[in-house]
Amino acid sequence: MDSRSIVICILLGIVTTNLIRVLPMLLIKGQISNRFLRSFLYYVPYVTLAVMTFPSIVETTISPVSGFVALFVGIIAAWRKLGLFPVAAICCAIVYLMDTLLN
Repeated sequence: MDSRSIVICILLGIVTTNLIRVLPMLLIKGQISNRFLRSFLYYVPYVTLAVMTFPSIVETTISPVSGFVALFVGIIAAWRKLGLFPVAAICCAIVYLMDTLLN
């Protein structure tokens, strides 16, 4: 890839990401009163994070079983109101131990 193509790709990425952020501010004036749209926009960040995170949990481990077990234990730990850091530490420890024991 030549340097001109790289610059074009970078500029296209900048325009695309900024357009997604600026366009709603330009088109929507005032507060959104539609209840469905407000609830939809409330959950978009959570869904996006889940779609990016869950496949990575299973695919980045040596064994997919350790990823599923860590995911299950992490959900239980989060359900019991543990914070983000303890849940992440528990999941990392489970993946490490299971990958060490299974391989």
